[in-house]
Amino acid sequence: MAGVFSRVSRRCIMALGLACGALAALPALAQTADQQTTDQQTTDQQTGKVDWGIWIDGDGCMHWWADGGFEGYMVPRRNPKTGRPVCLKRHACLVENSDGLFADEATLTKAGKARLVTFFEDEGAQAYAIFAHGDGAGGKARSERLTKDQAAAVAAVAKTAGARVTEARGGGARYPKVSNASDAGKATNRRVEVVCYR
Repeated sequence: MAGVFSRVSRRCIMALGLACGALAALPALAQTADQQTTDQQTTDQQTGKVDWGIWIDGDGCMHWWADGGFEGYMVPRRNPKTGRPVCLKRHACLVENSDGLFADEATLTKAGKARLVTFFEDEGAQAYAIFAHGDGAGGKARSERLTKDQAAAVAAVAKTAGARVTEARGGGARYPKVSNASDAGKATNRRVEVVCYR
């Protein structure tokens, strides 16, 4: 009788262990199903629409880029015959005094905006970089913020006119053309420079 009880007990314990193991595996199965769904969503993102284009760096060199939403790639554009990078010529094609472009802070005057629209529509460069500079009035932080906003305002007009803008930066008062010791010098340093890439 004791042997029969022992065999029954062992079978019950084994059955109970198997049942517990199966129950413990359910969260793991659910987690695996969730992970498969996540993996499928990631795969869907990777196999979806891919945006691509050309980015031009500060030296005027061109780079092909592609972005599928999950991961992006960029490679230099090279001349197939020479293997050298394809770089555009760059030159300052417009220098405008900020006082003539902006009515207040970074708000363009009507005439200033019209002047910029005409410039970007007529210039025909492949891309542009925009740099705004100040005279340092109000301190470094204010000058940096102001010139950054001014560069962004000019870039917005350029994009509206259909131009490709590679960068728009505010230089604050770091790059003066002349000394800021006089009012005339400060006025000269308050400027927007547009670089054309051809």
